[in-house]
Amino acid sequence: MGELDLVVRARRAVLEGTERAVSVGVRDGVVVELAAYDAPPGARQTVELAADEVLLPGLVDTHVHINEPGRTEWEGFRTATRAAAAGGVTTLVDMPLNSIPPTTSVQALDVKRAAAREGAHVDVGFWGGIVPENLDQLAGLHDAGVMGFKAFLLPSGVEEFPHVSYGQLRRALELLAPLGALTVVHAEDPDVIDHAAAATGPSYAGFLASRPQQAEDQAVARLVDLARDTGARVHVLHLSSATALPAVAAAQAEGLAVTAETCPHYLGLSAEEVPDGATPFKCCPPIRGTANRNLLWEGLRQGVLTCVVSDHSPCTPDLKQLATGDFGLAWGGIASLQLGLPLVWTEARRRAVPLTEVVQWMSRGPADLVGLGHKGRIAAGAAADLVAFAPDQDFTVEADRLEHRNPVTPYAGRRLTGVVRRTWLRGTPTDSDGPRDSGEARGRLLVRQP
Repeated sequence: MGELDLVVRARRAVLEGTERAVSVGVRDGVVVELAAYDAPPGARQTVELAADEVLLPGLVDTHVHINEPGRTEWEGFRTATRAAAAGGVTTLVDMPLNSIPPTTSVQALDVKRAAAREGAHVDVGFWGGIVPENLDQLAGLHDAGVMGFKAFLLPSGVEEFPHVSYGQLRRALELLAPLGALTVVHAEDPDVIDHAAAATGPSYAGFLASRPQQAEDQAVARLVDLARDTGARVHVLHLSSATALPAVAAAQAEGLAVTAETCPHYLGLSAEEVPDGATPFKCCPPIRGTANRNLLWEGLRQGVLTCVVSDHSPCTPDLKQLATGDFGLAWGGIASLQLGLPLVWTEARRRAVPLTEVVQWMSRGPADLVGLGHKGRIAAGAAADLVAFAPDQDFTVEADRLEHRNPVTPYAGRRLTGVVRRTWLRGTPTDSDGPRDSGEARGRLLVRQP
């Protein structure tokens, strides 16, 4: 086959759900051969992983809020994608809010792509948005290559991205089903939320009561009905309520195109450990109790949940109400793009869950969700997106060393296990170890694959 550009040799590598020794050959940014670990390299460059490192496929994070343009002081493509690369994420999909304009038209998608083009250190795809007034834009956005469409069933938190009613969502799904398009939904029922006591002040218990599990459970049940009625593909975003899992499982058993994801904060944190006034922990839906967390892990291992993604939703420190600790007023979102793998691995290791399963949930699962068959795996023909991961190395989270724009995190001071030591994007090392806002941005802008 001729000389290779790169060979990466690893005594341990995660390949198609198994772990074994391998020599990975790369040419023109693509994996072209998998050989025995001690095979002659025949490459311009050979990298041998250390004995304590495991070679992983690059992670794929399909739930990231980058906020540029319009709210770049919250986050931007250069900082978010540097954080991604530092955390082993080589592909992400940007949510259609909280940027201004939101990605609800082809023109707005063009603006978003222009903002991302020069600043992306990893590959970036885009979701389109569903809002009450843009149903006539959905086909055009689909043709323009968005990975799918996001909708909220209750207020999103920003006025330029209004939520839809169940009836409006039904109409959108009827339009999108013939296209085979994927619709991803923030599933909390507005009526349930409206009848719950509003969150005020520093009480986390009060905030938790304001977003009851019933809101998720009822919304998920309605989504299953809509998927059945329309034949559309529906994906439940950031599921935090384990009592919604039976409805998802039943839909899948019925053969409906219904999938669901969860996030590192729901798998690694619990309501019992959130102090009053600790607004960096605020997210919507909320972090729930330990028993609920255990059931989410069961849902993952049983295959009901197929993806673990960050829901990276940063903001400026003032919006977190750090001075007042008011959960009612604080922005709801957790910035964790850089920490996702060690967060999940730390908890998985404690539960004797193998690394191969974690990689499936954080690499191939999200890639398959959005149709990126060349991502999230180490296989011939796949992109040479690779990660050298030290699964036994501990570290303490230091907020000011995180690459995302604003150093606000509920994980500050937390001891985690698992360090991303190197990341390759299409066979080229990323620049995540250099000074911030430096280095060549090599990320590509992705479109949905036919």
